Amino acid sequence: MKRPELLMPAGNVEKLKYAIKYGADAVYLGVVDFSLRAMRKGELITMENLKTAIETAQNLGAKAYLTLNIFGFNNDIKALEASMEQISDSKPDALIISDPGIMRITKKYMPNTPLHVSTQANILNYEAVKFWQDMGATRCILARELPIKDVAEIKKQVPDMELECFIHGAQCVSFSGRCLLSDYMTNGERKANSGNCSQPCRWSYKLLEETRPNEYQEIVQDDKGTHILSTKDLCLVKHLKEMIEAGIDSFKVEGRTKSLYYVSAVAKAYREAIDKVLENPNADMQPYFEELLKVGNRGYTTGFYLGNGEYPSEGYSYDISKGLAGADFLCEIHAKEGDYYRIITKNKFFKNEDIELITPSEKFVTQVTEIKDLKGEEQELANTNHELLVKFTKEPKDYEYALIRTVGIKNGVNETARCACS
Repeated sequence: MKRPELLMPAGNVEKLKYAIKYGADAVYLGVVDFSLRAMRKGELITMENLKTAIETAQNLGAKAYLTLNIFGFNNDIKALEASMEQISDSKPDALIISDPGIMRITKKYMPNTPLHVSTQANILNYEAVKFWQDMGATRCILARELPIKDVAEIKKQVPDMELECFIHGAQCVSFSGRCLLSDYMTNGERKANSGNCSQPCRWSYKLLEETRPNEYQEIVQDDKGTHILSTKDLCLVKHLKEMIEAGIDSFKVEGRTKSLYYVSAVAKAYREAIDKVLENPNADMQPYFEELLKVGNRGYTTGFYLGNGEYPSEGYSYDISKGLAGADFLCEIHAKEGDYYRIITKNKFFKNEDIELITPSEKFVTQVTEIKDLKGEEQELANTNHELLVKFTKEPKDYEYALIRTVGIKNGVNETARCACS
């Protein structure tokens, strides 16, 4: 079987580095004005540091794809043309586009840069793939509404075109992510197709009959209302064999707004799972699925991929809007000072507590034997958002990209996530 690319999101420069260190072959990144994700945290990728970010990825041995996948209005086209010199100078390995007008501009200024057609173009058939190939594209990111058997047919019909598919992450209730709900709900202030979606599909709704303005009815009878538009997250780790056999060239993970821990843990799980399938096509994928239960999710589903074009009824998350992680992310390790490791905590933990430490090459349970503040005073508790010094019974071989989380899978998350994915 051919080894597919593992493509991870790079929401900021730090996440870019971690994604690659934990196994990504390539990352996709964007600047706010021209991509479909508006970043707010960390060392944001801007026009000013775009070249440095792309060089960082390439120097770490990965490719960097730049997303220019908004549907552009006239003012967007003018702004893009004014930025093309900087974009060209940044030398991305490919550009991800959805708008034919933007495609014309990028071909004019960057004729030798590969063009990938975004999932926003909702490519569902081999004739559409041939169309984009005729237009000069080198890869199509297929609509997530396709079953695997249709993907295989497309590859058979257009074997010389690269195909990319989503394998993991949050999904929109709309068709291929083309949604106006956020625009409407925020009076145009949070436009989904301009990179600033407010995710109203995750909101809780109740029913109001117009002649009874103060009488709200539960759509589903519980105390939370119902999240009638909220889909479960995609997870195809148990179906990598079928996807590789279908001829998919790149496996894409959603999540440029997700945490550094999410990006790292998901990259590690899929990197190891892909390598295991290539080594043994019939290998058990359950251990990797359980690893993915440890990151934030709204329950998992296989989406459209295993059916005949219908979305499974159990693929909606009617009771939760925010992702629940099966493990708590506790801290990052930032440095080693003598026998101690300097950390910044994300969630609290106690002295003598068992924790799980993960690095790009390791995963093991160890114990926190000492906690000190930066003044050297001993602590019994590592509190949230504190910079501290700690010791472990077992230390990592390489601490530079090490992350620490709670051990095991918390009650409830296991079954929630398992229900639509087995």
